Amino acid sequence: MTRLSFSSWFQRGRTPRRSKDRSPGHKDVVSISSPFNATMAIHNDQNAQVRGIAVFCGSASGSDPAFANAAKSLGKAIAEAKRPLVYGGGSAGIMGVVSGAALEAGGDVVGVTPYAMVAAGGEVDQTKTIHKPHIQLQEQGREKVEMVIVNSMHERKAEMAKRSAAFVGLPGGYGTFEEASRPIPPNLVLEVVCWSQIGIHSKPVILVNVRNFWEPLRALIRNGIREGFILEKNERLVCFVEGPADVAEHGAFDWGRATLDALEQWEGVAASHFYNWHLRKDGETEEDTLGAT
Repeated sequence: MTRLSFSSWFQRGRTPRRSKDRSPGHKDVVSISSPFNATMAIHNDQNAQVRGIAVFCGSASGSDPAFANAAKSLGKAIAEAKRPLVYGGGSAGIMGVVSGAALEAGGDVVGVTPYAMVAAGGEVDQTKTIHKPHIQLQEQGREKVEMVIVNSMHERKAEMAKRSAAFVGLPGGYGTFEEASRPIPPNLVLEVVCWSQIGIHSKPVILVNVRNFWEPLRALIRNGIREGFILEKNERLVCFVEGPADVAEHGAFDWGRATLDALEQWEGVAASHFYNWHLRKDGETEEDTLGAT
């Protein structure tokens, strides 16, 4: 008879094994676990070596200068913290502002984009239906950006996640928070939150609440809690960075410093589900849990 027990032994992708103890009456034990410990309080060794910060944001500039100012503040802060900025690879809108600010401050910037967008010369500004060459290899003035070309939007999303220890959401459109028609990877903010809930990873998701942009999402989460679809503790899977009470002051606020402070103070949330995302249907295991996405 084989008895199952949960433990942390299996967290690094090892295959189950039977105990060598064959004493009379001994029962074999197969150790299984989720890919992170039950408290989600620490990253595994591999994640601890990853310091990149993935920034999700729009390829448009928005209607208020405060959005671009927040992006500039964030890019500068990430560079000064000696952490790589990982983003969607374009130079339009606040995507271009946040990456440009990081470059100007001497930071490392990694752009991840599908080949189809490179071949087309860039994405479309959805608010103006203008197609511009916003994704170029070795673009003048941005030669220091490390461009990673992938085959699909799905690969783009997974590659950004692999290179990042945290996710930050600036204001943006459908692509930033849910739908796939935009040039940012689909389902970003909500999907990476879901990954934390079900144990694929344990990484902070921080939303920069410029001009209260993310308030509707906060209200949606709280409504899900009231109606019994989201556990109350899981509201903390998303961290909202707040600015001054007067939104008129948001343009001059140091959103970058506030976001990095929130990242440093982040604490994990105990997992709601305990799946072993290292397992594959062929009986093998894979070290990278993102392969399950």
